[in-house]
Amino acid sequence: MKKTVWMLLFAAGAALASCSEEELDPQSIFDVSSPERTSFDTWLYMNYTVPYNIQFNYKYIDRESDNTYNLVPADIEKAEVMAKVTKYLWIDSYTELLGSEFMMTYCPRMIQLIGSKAYNSQGSVVLGTAEGGQKITLYNVNELDIKNLSISFLNYWFFKTMHHEFAHILHQTKNYSTDFNLISTDYQGPSWLNLEDDAQANRMGYVTRYASYAPDEDFVEIISNYVTNPDGYWDAVLTTAGASGAPKLKAKMAIVRLWLAESWGIDIDKLRDIVQRRSDEVLKLDFDAI
Repeated sequence: MKKTVWMLLFAAGAALASCSEEELDPQSIFDVSSPERTSFDTWLYMNYTVPYNIQFNYKYIDRESDNTYNLVPADIEKAEVMAKVTKYLWIDSYTELLGSEFMMTYCPRMIQLIGSKAYNSQGSVVLGTAEGGQKITLYNVNELDIKNLSISFLNYWFFKTMHHEFAHILHQTKNYSTDFNLISTDYQGPSWLNLEDDAQANRMGYVTRYASYAPDEDFVEIISNYVTNPDGYWDAVLTTAGASGAPKLKAKMAIVRLWLAESWGIDIDKLRDIVQRRSDEVLKLDFDAI
């Protein structure tokens, strides 16, 4: 038995010695090289990734796209404009009001641009989507006219969506009062598409047609529409709403206003003023600086 053990040990030692004489390939099987970055990639890294840990995807990535839609990539020139405008109008607006740590903590970790529109089976157009507070996808980037930027176009397709989805992230982190859910009792669900227009929704006590879908959508639609529209917008909505809808809208806004202030230290009027000022300034940005 002892002889057998010694023979096994000798064989193992010989095998190790033999292996040690072989030269290992110094080339790793893993790609450890730094990715090549264009000047735009570097700008994204310094303005999104470093300060906020946000991955800004402008290239079409299958696993990050909804393959139930027929989609195309965003044009690079339009993606560059969108990246700069998104930071200036959305991220920098909250940062100006609350400081960079707020956005670094609560902002989604990925923004994905898609060049084309996304159509639902019932014919409605998807303005944007959010996934678990981690990713926001923006569609229709290729219809952006970078030579004649329009704030109304930017707000309709992109920034109402950004504020809408970000408000979802915030209320999923700190929920609003359930009293909000009791103000309206006629939420439409998918039938919101059957409402004639926003004016009809106003008279029912909703800020937009889509706000009538469900309480959570109602809540964030108030925030996104209020901050992306100038002073006077809300009064006009209340006037359209009339005696039937205005009391509901006022009650909802009171809850929204209190929740933003107490949960997040956000004065919705100050946030709107910042967003509106930056909306006026964004058309003067130098988009060739990237």
